[in-house]
Amino acid sequence: MSEKSVFLLGPGYIGGQILEFLLERNYHVTTLTRRESTAAEFHAQGIKTVIGSLDDRSVIQKQVSVSDIVFHTATADHLPSAEAVLDGLEERAKNNLQTIYINTSGTSILSDNSAGAFKSDMVFEDDKPEGIDALPDSAPHRTIDLPIVRRREILGEHAKIAIMMPPLIYGVGPAGRSSIQLPTLVRYSLKHRYAGQIGEGRSVWSQIHVKDLARGYLTLLDWLERTPAEEVLPNPYWFCENGNELSWNDCTAEIGRVLYEAGKIESSTPRTIPVSNYGDLFGKWSEPVVGSNSRSRANRLRKLGWEPKEKKTLASLAEDEIPLIMQETGPFEGYGKVVAS
Repeated sequence: MSEKSVFLLGPGYIGGQILEFLLERNYHVTTLTRRESTAAEFHAQGIKTVIGSLDDRSVIQKQVSVSDIVFHTATADHLPSAEAVLDGLEERAKNNLQTIYINTSGTSILSDNSAGAFKSDMVFEDDKPEGIDALPDSAPHRTIDLPIVRRREILGEHAKIAIMMPPLIYGVGPAGRSSIQLPTLVRYSLKHRYAGQIGEGRSVWSQIHVKDLARGYLTLLDWLERTPAEEVLPNPYWFCENGNELSWNDCTAEIGRVLYEAGKIESSTPRTIPVSNYGDLFGKWSEPVVGSNSRSRANRLRKLGWEPKEKKTLASLAEDEIPLIMQETGPFEGYGKVVAS
């Protein structure tokens, strides 16, 4: 059994899968939860809990201060919780304790303003951090990533910090959870009775199944545990993609095919979503979230021996996500919350 203590913020879609793998390895895990009823469910699995939300900075900082390893997978856009983690790391550093911290960002940071009009030639590689560092401070998630990058210099060898940047995530996770980007397009298409896409859907994103992503986090953790801090410090960035890039039109065409065959829409042919309907997607963020280009290469994980094992996106959509979404009841009015990618 590992003697290392882990604090995981965000035991949901990504974090829940990581949690399963951590338990298989017998790590001592504590997670943040908002409700006592949920805490009881975790306790039954041998998982400790602290009660609080992402806004409870003192709760988070206190738990980080007694944890060897920290994962933040709740969101890529909540600065107070990220700062609370960093403050906890600093507290440990003052006590001469070293901590591993893996924060979740996302490759929306790479997105452009193509709005489905074209496929970009720009491909980012995680073993070339200068390309990521050159991104504008206004890029998505950068408000969170930059304070983490800067605090690394202060913490020095007392903290091994990594930023995982997933691309489009798909697949059904623990407890039947699904991702955000493609399921939102499916729900939109069901509501409006056509397969909807931004513009002509030509822009492309890299892809990853949630289980392959969780294995990527564990591969990264293994590397951080065995690697001297001075070797971790130069480059905090990690991509995780399966080598299968798809355009939004590729995805929307498959959504159209499946929904048409199920009798849910009148035609399988994708149609452009009018701006007036973006409220049923991601509001003002609709074009970057489901219409931009975001191309990444996970060179660093592959060099460590990680490789994707799960089914590809379109098969997962047709066989797993869409059948579950078609069973949902109740109104759908878009996704207004912050997202992890």
